[in-house]
Amino acid sequence: MKYNFDESVIRHNTDCIKYDALQEFYGTEDLLPMWIADMDFKSPPCVTEVLRRRVEHEIYGYSVVNAQWKPAIVNWLLRRHGWHVEEYEIGFVGGIVPALAFVLEVFTEVGDKVLMQPPVYHPYNFVTRDMQREPVINPLLLVDGQYQIDFDDFEQKASQCKIFFLCNPHNPGGRVWTPDELTRMAQICVRHNVLVVSDEIHCDMPLKGYKHTPFAMVGDIAAQNCITLMAASKTFNIAGLKSSYHIIHNTALREQFARYLRHRELDTAHLFATEAVAAAYTHGEEWLGQMLEYVEANIDYMQEYIRVHMPRLGMIRPQASYLVFLDARALQLSDEELARFFIQEARVAVNPGALFGEGGSGFVRMNLGCPRSTLQSALHRIKVAYDKLL
Repeated sequence: MKYNFDESVIRHNTDCIKYDALQEFYGTEDLLPMWIADMDFKSPPCVTEVLRRRVEHEIYGYSVVNAQWKPAIVNWLLRRHGWHVEEYEIGFVGGIVPALAFVLEVFTEVGDKVLMQPPVYHPYNFVTRDMQREPVINPLLLVDGQYQIDFDDFEQKASQCKIFFLCNPHNPGGRVWTPDELTRMAQICVRHNVLVVSDEIHCDMPLKGYKHTPFAMVGDIAAQNCITLMAASKTFNIAGLKSSYHIIHNTALREQFARYLRHRELDTAHLFATEAVAAAYTHGEEWLGQMLEYVEANIDYMQEYIRVHMPRLGMIRPQASYLVFLDARALQLSDEELARFFIQEARVAVNPGALFGEGGSGFVRMNLGCPRSTLQSALHRIKVAYDKLL
């Protein structure tokens, strides 16, 4: 089947954060939204159909987990990543960010230190501070247009910490970490008794030439010292269904975490979550392949447009997912000036790079999970502002 990713779907007035919360986050509604990480593509028909059938039943009482949910995850991980996971090692959790907070609650104390690698997904920092733990940063190094790890600094910082939040693949930089990089991080963390929490929400979207490696697959020392957090939400555009899950090979860690969730009734999926995930993982692979081809063409288009029309801008070409870290440092604007440039001049909503921590200043994150026409409009708006600036 050929899916139509050029279709423009009206999302205004659907309680959609990306469109309906522009006033709240940016102070105006007159913006082209290229920010929060969901896509403007319709979810796969297999997901829509299974949800439609369930809605048409017209009774939404207490429910058990869909029987196909865990088998679908097991089969998906084996098929896509070569990762063998047992059903009993999987547990539901209603979101990656809540899961980070739960991990901190279970495995750390107030004042403990948490390692992270900025510029990185900003809730790592926010949730750590909100839980009264201390972020410790191992800043990534931008080398030849891609982020690299400073391993000497990583080991020095890891020696102080209880937890390491790993973003695998990386957001906002789009790096797909190699097995060698993951192995080195695993060895250091084991050496210093640091529990690894591997956020792999973008794992199913590696672009051409790249292959995602689950952290737990690089060896038994990694498998026995990590909690992996995953979801179908980014991949199949179902973030609103709150359908994340954790995978824990280590029995003691799994039982301790599961006990915390169970006693608070945080381990139970709502009616639609597991239905949608099972359908997506079982029938959505063709849709995903076409979506990734379309997104990669968007990335190609943006890279060439910038090269020709806005040469003082740059971009870190992602190795996974539909998020692009746009490099505007050559414009020599402060973060406040850069925000005004995009919001007031270009009228495009983007995520400010400074939000992602050290190394993010002078960058913005753009979401290319949209029809080509939307991207073209956004780039045209940015070019008009760019030409005025110069």
